[in-house]
Amino acid sequence: MTVDYKAIAKDYADKYMEDLFTYLRYETVSAQGREIPETANFVRDTIIEAGGESEILGDLGGHPVVYGYFKAGANGNSDKTLLFYNHYDVQPEDPIDEWKTNPFEPTVVDGKIVARGVSDNKANFMSRIVAVKAIQDTEGGLPCNVKFFVEGEEEIGSPNIDKYLENYADKFSADACIWESGSKDSEERMVISAGVKGIAYFEASVVSADIDIHSSQAAVIDNGAWRLVHALATLRDVDNNITVDGFKEMRTEPTDVEKASVAAFPYNEAATIDTYGLKHPLITDGLDYSAQEALILYPTMTISGLLSGYTGQGTKTVLPRKAMAKIDVRLVPGYEPKTVYDVLRKHFDNHGFKDVDLELLTGVKPFRTDISDPFTEQVINSAKEVYGEENVILELNSAGTGPMYGFGKYLNVPILGAGTGWVESGAHAPNENIRVEDYYQGVEHIIQLLHTFGGE
Repeated sequence: MTVDYKAIAKDYADKYMEDLFTYLRYETVSAQGREIPETANFVRDTIIEAGGESEILGDLGGHPVVYGYFKAGANGNSDKTLLFYNHYDVQPEDPIDEWKTNPFEPTVVDGKIVARGVSDNKANFMSRIVAVKAIQDTEGGLPCNVKFFVEGEEEIGSPNIDKYLENYADKFSADACIWESGSKDSEERMVISAGVKGIAYFEASVVSADIDIHSSQAAVIDNGAWRLVHALATLRDVDNNITVDGFKEMRTEPTDVEKASVAAFPYNEAATIDTYGLKHPLITDGLDYSAQEALILYPTMTISGLLSGYTGQGTKTVLPRKAMAKIDVRLVPGYEPKTVYDVLRKHFDNHGFKDVDLELLTGVKPFRTDISDPFTEQVINSAKEVYGEENVILELNSAGTGPMYGFGKYLNVPILGAGTGWVESGAHAPNENIRVEDYYQGVEHIIQLLHTFGGE
């Protein structure tokens, strides 16, 4: 008899929708330490109420990690364990005046659930819990063992995650891992990602004098703003080529299989321009590689913020003594955060900017799963059962960042990402959202995957 997983997924997603809404009401902003213990307790209790075992691990510092375990049913494969990685923390809700609803009061608008953290990453966690609950209730047990690793520091760079992975490697041991998230692209195709870029995030600052100075002295005195602007201008040229000495040489050349995977990955440049309302062409128009190659195979060099001088209403004629910039460098294999710091420091020094102070605020290494691993086919095939044969694509790695490297190092598992987002989810932005129909499909995909994984 054919089981209607689609109907089961919708039924259980609706049945436990209020649990998702309760989860979304927790203001779990890790950067500000808001409601961390309360949310960790909620995650633990949710796992237990779904029939699993759970405990909060907080002995190694930082925000606690929540462990969850569900044993395979009597007819399941107790030799196979699938691990889910999620995080319960979210980004700050700023700018609050751009939200159309209360960011921490989930609201359904035009078929979309709007709330901070719904896309990144709370709905993905709940979709997995709902899938587990649905299988247990309708079939009497799971087709394999299931574990959860749910942390509370992903949005601040997961500074303590490797300690927990190393210390609790046996506890979280598994055969494969599903990553925190995934989403549909502009063509409504589900993108399954096999890796992540890393990140090195810096603060660069200059102090040029003891006090701010009347701007009439600009005839003879430099200022912090100009010093920093000139320093930043050495990082990338007008054609958007990264010009940091020794930077490009660090990149590991992709394999032929990886290059072929990227070449086959569809990318709609016009849709990107339309989605974000871009006022300029894509920066890859001036580079010797494509947009999809840039997103997957190449590092970035980005100014994420600038602060200096007077920016209030009206005028104030002043030479600012201080200037600060945030620099976001996304990493691909071959790059490590500390090595990137060393290269940037040397670059500034060699270009006459020893006065630019450089601090590495957070660093995460890149990671890619070997896409020839059988788990890749299992995830792809189970997704096709839900989204359709032509509506699932494999991405070598996402353009974003997460702490995947430690899972590969300490647990030695293949890792793939799948989830409930879509191209306009707006993670980290005001009015973050997912579509209710995508949530239903996310639950259904996990149900399909657990059967596929447990049966092979």
